[in-house]
Amino acid sequence: MKQFSTLVLLALLPVAVIQGQTSSPSPTAVQTSKGTGRLTGRVLDAATQKPIEYATVALLPDAGTTPLAGATCDEQGRFELKDLPTGSFRLQISFVGYATRLEPISLTGSAADAGTLTLTASAQNLAGVTVTGAKPMVETKPDRLVYNAEQDPSNTGGTASDILRKTPLVNLDGEGNVQLRGTSNVRILINNKPSALLSGNLADALKQIPADQIKAIEVITAPSAKYDAEGSGGVINIVLKKNSLQGMSGNVGINGGNRNQGLNGALNAKRGVVGINTKLSAFRSLYPFKSSTDRTSYLPDGTTGQLTERTTSRNQGNGGYGQVELTYDPSPQHSFTLSGNSNLYRNNAPQKLFNQYLGQSALDTLYSRDINRRDVNRNYDLNAGYTRTFGEKQPRREWSVLAQHTSNRSREQYRLDQFPTAELRGPVEYQEASRNVARNLETTFQTDYTHPFGEKNTLEMGAKHIRRRVSSDYTVDTLLASQQTAFVRSDLRSNRFNYQQNVLAAYGTYNFALGKKHAISLGTRLERTAIKGEFQSETGRFQNDYLNVLPNLSATRTLKKEGQTLRLSYSRRIQRPQIFYLNPYVNQVTPNSVNFGNPKLRPEIADLVELTYGTFGEKTSLNASGFMRRTGNSIERFSQYNEALARNETTYGNLATATIYGVNLYGSWKPVKDWDLSSNLSGDFTSIRSSILNRPNRRASVYMNVNSSYKLGKGYTLQGYGGFWTGGVELQTRYSGGLYYGLSAKKLLLAEKADFTVGINNFLAPGREFRSTTITPDFINQGSFYSYQRSIRASFNYRFGKLDGGQRQRRTIRNDDSKGGSSGGQQGG
Repeated sequence: MKQFSTLVLLALLPVAVIQGQTSSPSPTAVQTSKGTGRLTGRVLDAATQKPIEYATVALLPDAGTTPLAGATCDEQGRFELKDLPTGSFRLQISFVGYATRLEPISLTGSAADAGTLTLTASAQNLAGVTVTGAKPMVETKPDRLVYNAEQDPSNTGGTASDILRKTPLVNLDGEGNVQLRGTSNVRILINNKPSALLSGNLADALKQIPADQIKAIEVITAPSAKYDAEGSGGVINIVLKKNSLQGMSGNVGINGGNRNQGLNGALNAKRGVVGINTKLSAFRSLYPFKSSTDRTSYLPDGTTGQLTERTTSRNQGNGGYGQVELTYDPSPQHSFTLSGNSNLYRNNAPQKLFNQYLGQSALDTLYSRDINRRDVNRNYDLNAGYTRTFGEKQPRREWSVLAQHTSNRSREQYRLDQFPTAELRGPVEYQEASRNVARNLETTFQTDYTHPFGEKNTLEMGAKHIRRRVSSDYTVDTLLASQQTAFVRSDLRSNRFNYQQNVLAAYGTYNFALGKKHAISLGTRLERTAIKGEFQSETGRFQNDYLNVLPNLSATRTLKKEGQTLRLSYSRRIQRPQIFYLNPYVNQVTPNSVNFGNPKLRPEIADLVELTYGTFGEKTSLNASGFMRRTGNSIERFSQYNEALARNETTYGNLATATIYGVNLYGSWKPVKDWDLSSNLSGDFTSIRSSILNRPNRRASVYMNVNSSYKLGKGYTLQGYGGFWTGGVELQTRYSGGLYYGLSAKKLLLAEKADFTVGINNFLAPGREFRSTTITPDFINQGSFYSYQRSIRASFNYRFGKLDGGQRQRRTIRNDDSKGGSSGGQQGG
């Protein structure tokens, strides 16, 4: 309780940040000698000719360092200084990651234009680790929040799941399911592209990505029309570390602990117009759990049936990931990219199951099962792209052509021995073996074009074709010892499912300014979808075609105080179910509680309205938002009771309308030079109503996290984080929340070419229990999932090489129109 109270007090940090905003001057609120002069200009990246938003511009006297005036560049890199005196001065332009530029300037009392000023990326000599600046832990940008994971020492040696748990606006439950602002309908990308790695069980996939390879997490709650279907909850983009600078560099790392162990490395080189980036990693993980189910079913004759199930599992995984990217830049206006990545993941989950059912004499059971479950996933992505820019005269004009092919192949199999006693002993009375091979092939072609009109207006347009081919081939063999001597194929439980989907899309967005304070974006996306599917052993087929118009608009107002913005946005989105939701394969490891997909699911349509306020100062930043999201035709998980088989069957359907109202408050504060504090506080109210099931469900939820980092000097850094969530709701289910926390210490070694980190997480208890209650007209189900979360790990990383030059931005494919998979468990927190 003491820990909980401490976290609640820390949740008030955003309020302190608000007070800090009103009492502390911003970096541009400097003492200015009044005059009649005015100075304008534009700041660009020297290598890419892209605008540098938020670059700081200060007018310094000819001698001395006290600024006379200052401003921050807008998203187009423009700045304006007003009420300036006459005379000779120095103009200082600076931004994190770039070398500061000083430019002599003379002012005569009238309007002057400094023209285009370029900044060069800071030289980084990794052999001596000379870096001119470091990004803040969390950045608030006009259209997204960015968590710079590489700046957080506690992430070393962890996984993508560990990083997402500390990302603003993002929640993870005890099973690793991702939720963004009250919904699990989130699309997750890697480097702005979909990945076959994430097309299956998302919770398991996120544990395969080493934290040491992640640069940042971008959270986009109101994406523009150029994002595919956008995901009703928004987009989470995992940005991997990559180098496009001249020279050669690399790193190697090793980590070990009681939950995961791994090796990872990267080698990057660029000479002239040719570059190569490579990554390689291997890992092993151990996430044991135990679960229980107590179900009371109401039978037609007025009696009840009682099910008791207990499961323990020692869940182990291992695998590897590799990536190669080749770049060719024959000139500053032309860029070619070719890349490929692949991963392999093996999961071994031996389980012990106890089952007892009482209530229907013909179906009453008492047995235990020894289950050997093994899953193998193989994935690869191939990407090719060309980007054409048009030089300094038209720095915002760009055309790109992109192609991508992804493949996901998963094989799930299990074999079980069943004993007619409460424990695993005596003769085996029944055996079962099952295999499911699922494939997901996806090919994408895309082109995008951006054309500027004047200095403030731009037109963005593009087109895309996505071709998906999904299949699931599943078999079940059984052996009843009293009647058989060999396994026999179960035709009723074996089949092959094929599914095809083609998406044609086009979009257009026009961005323009109304005066100096208002920026407007109007966009529309048009998508046509054609789907069809069939079962091999059935004559019935199904198909569906639909056309969707998805409008998107936003209006941004720059307020009087420098750095303050107010943004109102509206968007409509579509989400198509992925194979996890479509696959009809029935896993009967626990025969009284089974799960399977629904191949006839239709897409969701969601409308979102959001109001966001953002501001930043020298030591503080604040982002506050309120939103309302309404999802029609919502894909909901639901359960029904099969009396003939005495089992609970869980699947998915377009069953409800879901409405979520929410607020979010994020703040960061730097009390002293070496101390960083940040906190995120979110609250939402979810209302789900299904006319099909004649059932409503609603609940208010709260989520909060705190992150603190302190540099002690001499290369030492201490970091701590913690958070809690109060649980959530589904159509038929309410589930509990939880608490998490961790401490770590980092030491720079070998002239700062290496670092050693130790950390401990959730150390006050071996694990945490998550409870859920499902209520239907036919039964009440009480579930419990106990996850062993206490962990300790140590990591060592070494960096080598030398870099010396600028880098350029590259276009990538984003397929974010599909509803992603989860582990099928709780989806809270």
